[in-house]
Amino acid sequence: MGSAETVIYMDNHATTRLDPRVLEAMLPYFTELYGNAASTTHVYGWQAKEAVDAARETIAAAIGASAREIYFTSGATESNNLAIRGLAERTPADCHRVVSVCTEHPSVLDPIEKLGQKGWETILLPVIQAPHDRAGLIELDQLAAALRSKTALVSVMLANNEIGAIQPIEEIARISHEAGAVVHTDATQAIGKIPVNVDALGVDLMSFTAHKLYGPKGIGALYVRRRSPPIRIEPLIYGGGHERGLRSGTLNVAGIVGFARAIELAHQDLANESVRLRNLRDQLYQGLQAAIPNIALNGPALNPPNQRIPGNLNLSFPGVDGETLLLALKDVVALSSGSACSSANPEPSHVLRALGLSDQIARTSIRFGLGRFNTSEDVLRVTQAIARAIHDLRSMGIYPPL
Repeated sequence: MGSAETVIYMDNHATTRLDPRVLEAMLPYFTELYGNAASTTHVYGWQAKEAVDAARETIAAAIGASAREIYFTSGATESNNLAIRGLAERTPADCHRVVSVCTEHPSVLDPIEKLGQKGWETILLPVIQAPHDRAGLIELDQLAAALRSKTALVSVMLANNEIGAIQPIEEIARISHEAGAVVHTDATQAIGKIPVNVDALGVDLMSFTAHKLYGPKGIGALYVRRRSPPIRIEPLIYGGGHERGLRSGTLNVAGIVGFARAIELAHQDLANESVRLRNLRDQLYQGLQAAIPNIALNGPALNPPNQRIPGNLNLSFPGVDGETLLLALKDVVALSSGSACSSANPEPSHVLRALGLSDQIARTSIRFGLGRFNTSEDVLRVTQAIARAIHDLRSMGIYPPL
């Protein structure tokens, strides 16, 4: 079996390697500056609070927000739950209606399903079907039609975690606000990969996390608009009144410092890195196309670049079971067949199903997530390994189960 040192990592949508520069920034807050940011009577607490305040400013500035609009959580799953369930708790009974998209992450779909069980009307919009060049995006006229009834919340992911589709959030927010709805976006896969500005997007609530942009696991944030008009949500966790009462719990100071350093680094080289990753992704796709007959791209076309995040590639390999292919490649490359949060679910990807793919074709699909530490040499090695594995599996007649 290949070791973690020799296997090429291309599952950066699931999580990313901690950047050594992020680790360097975090280390003092484990062993030297280890105070509780809520301790107000001594220097250790003051130092911790100062670090948190500085990090909050850095993170807010990166997305065009104010520091008081950033609330720290344990990650994007908690942020999504806090946004959806927290707003629901504040919504009058005559407005119990939420609109979202069928390709959302489970941490959005599951809370919405729970609202449905409590009597809310829940609308999940379809997406454009494959093989259209805009497959995975929503039709804005369908959103407008869904908002003819009074709606409390519209929640649409900015960038999809499986097919990389970038939704037109600015237009979605405009249409939703005209209908009187609050707008939430899960920006987990977008932050650090494409420019994200909350005012330009027009969103009221936005979830994101550190471990998708070379920061630590276990720390995320929720942006909550405080301007024109301010958004009010109820906390999910009580006890201590941390984060101005919205999210109680001792702050993860080292994680917060790492989060800020990670987002700072991502934004320093955002334009150049986006181009580099897009080129690597295109090199991988073109290499696989040349080496393997009958492969299909899942999701929007790779061009124009503004409809798919850099580094994302999702391909179907008809005639080969995706999980079998992953096992055949385990000593060469780390990949996945879909969302890490759904990997224990034996069902085919709900995102690929939403594109109109059959279960059989969905089971032949692999997600590639290229990242900061991938190289052109990695792409060449992976292309060659996949081509060999596909040839061997197809010659053996190993097909995905019906």
